[in-house]
Amino acid sequence: REPGAGSREPGAGSREPGAGSREPGAGSREPTFGLSPEWLLADGEPFVDGLVLSHPEQLERLRRVCPEAEKAAVLAGDPCFDRMLAARPYRERFRRALGVRRGQRLVVLNSTWNPEGFFGNGGGRDVLPSLLPRLTAELPADDYRLAAVLHPNVWYGHGPGQIRAWLDRARRSGLTLIDPVHAWRQALLAADVVLGDFGAVSYYAAALGLPVMLAAAAQDRLDPEAPLASFVRDAPRLDPHGPLREQVERVLTDHRPLAGPAEFTTSAPGASATLLRQHFYTLMDLAEPETPALLEPLPLPAYDPPRRTAPLRVRTRVQASDVVIERSTAHPYGAGGHTHLAVHEDTLDPSVLDSADVITREGQPDDPRLGGPEVWTAEVLRRYPHCAVAAYVTGPHTCTVRTREHGVFRLSASPGADADPAAYASSLAAWLAVRGRVPPAGTTLRMHTAGGVHPVAVEPVLPGDLTAQS
Repeated sequence: REPGAGSREPGAGSREPGAGSREPGAGSREPTFGLSPEWLLADGEPFVDGLVLSHPEQLERLRRVCPEAEKAAVLAGDPCFDRMLAARPYRERFRRALGVRRGQRLVVLNSTWNPEGFFGNGGGRDVLPSLLPRLTAELPADDYRLAAVLHPNVWYGHGPGQIRAWLDRARRSGLTLIDPVHAWRQALLAADVVLGDFGAVSYYAAALGLPVMLAAAAQDRLDPEAPLASFVRDAPRLDPHGPLREQVERVLTDHRPLAGPAEFTTSAPGASATLLRQHFYTLMDLAEPETPALLEPLPLPAYDPPRRTAPLRVRTRVQASDVVIERSTAHPYGAGGHTHLAVHEDTLDPSVLDSADVITREGQPDDPRLGGPEVWTAEVLRRYPHCAVAAYVTGPHTCTVRTREHGVFRLSASPGADADPAAYASSLAAWLAVRGRVPPAGTTLRMHTAGGVHPVAVEPVLPGDLTAQS
């Protein structure tokens, strides 16, 4: 079932329940997907024991389009939405599972599987694949986190290998593909803004009160009386050809929740388990258990932080112990300051490493394949003469940095800091280029990014210390 279901003629390419459809120039209303006689009746009678609806609005439309099926209708709320409502207190956990840092904004992109959807079906209409490289370039890496939810049938229709190949560039720039069955609800709860289309995920996002921008609307395909059509008419539009950062920041600043999705998603928030169990036990002619009717809680997804292997252009401004930093796959925003190139060792084009100022990678301190921070950082500086800093990220808040002229340092987040350790390394590289050296007792840099300040402790590492630790 699709929240705010619309209509689309069965057999005419319909893929998304509730997407809605009216042929251009057609003189009569097309049947409502899932509520019309051809979907519900056999020999003039309902062939289901219970047609579960989430809102009286759907019941009213059922009475108009297929009155014979009204006797099978059951108003029982929306268990999918109820699971999300119950999991709202765990929003910060879901954000941490996706590696969203303090001050970062999580942008969730989603596409249904209609040809008119965000992902599209080819023929020049694939908005999402062509938009993603621009999003990853225009949204600074430390200010924004990107994730995409593609309808399961997008994966089925094209195949996982093809999807990953099409989105490889964006994935190397930090995009995460969300499990479309088990983790999309958690991603919505973690999101700050959703860019999508007329599918269920966008509607659920709006029902949760999130800012939603539609990049694909297909309004001429919707039943104008469906709540979904009203949502599509009222929701802000994303101009895929306009400046993307400005549009995202504007919808976040100007957001006012739409009333329709929250009202029409369910008429019984939090009560679907009770209502459904009542119906099931009535059908079985059994007495209900005395225990409460409960839904399975949404699980906490595995830790899945971004892994950026695309080269990052880094702009910095240094003043005393403060370093303002912005990293992007394109040239960073802002005027003034210094720039350098930071490249992950696993970048797709190894030749870029020859011109990198900072080279990074992640690893455990005792990883025998890499030799640990001491061996790996020394190898990098020997192999790439242009490189000034080699950064071995040992955890979500720490890294070890070897500089060509100033020795080895351990960088760790001080209280109140929460940013990418690779950004700490770039901040130190910029600071050393201006300040020249780290005091023997170490120092604390104040890295400015994602609208906040992140204190970073910089401790000199004496020869042998790294070997002893690993």
